[in-house]
Amino acid sequence: MNNKKLKGKDVITIGIFTAIYFAINFGFMLLGGLHPLMWILMPGFIALVGSIPYMIMVQKVKKTGAVIIMGAIVAIIYYLTGQFSLIIIASLAIASILAEVIRYLSKYDSYKWNSLSYAFFSLGMIGSPAQVWILKDEFISKMLEMGMPVDYVNILKTFINTPMLIVLILTPFVFGLLSCGILKSFLYKNFEARN
Repeated sequence: MNNKKLKGKDVITIGIFTAIYFAINFGFMLLGGLHPLMWILMPGFIALVGSIPYMIMVQKVKKTGAVIIMGAIVAIIYYLTGQFSLIIIASLAIASILAEVIRYLSKYDSYKWNSLSYAFFSLGMIGSPAQVWILKDEFISKMLEMGMPVDYVNILKTFINTPMLIVLILTPFVFGLLSCGILKSFLYKNFEARN
């Protein structure tokens, strides 16, 4: 296990890969505006592509705190862009802490455990669409006040049910594991699994 503290170089590396991760995140967030189902599935879509910067970052920075910093930067960017919600912040914080604990327990050096860590980290994005289930009518009213088209909101209401909530929660986790498996097959030489 690497007990060394994070250095300036590590923080820069984390920042670079977090910026790439957030660009992916933002792209899928914009696509979520096209159709409510895209927004509900957004965390899963992010999980499919976001594994690339995440897995490279955790391979380069095998130290405690890297994933928590990545999650915190994403949360800060959300805050600065006006997407602040306690639900998003809470989901990002919980997911980042769980991902970091998994990395810590695996001593930061196992592709399999880093993949599991990423699957949990991917759950952090469920806080955005989960607001519809948690805040319900209050959130729907806020969407309409912010200028979201009535047709979009009406279609969204048809998806607010228990099966879709289960899809929202499972999709990022499953897609996170799937994307890490695909990434490993493409980049096996760079990410050799250590059991």
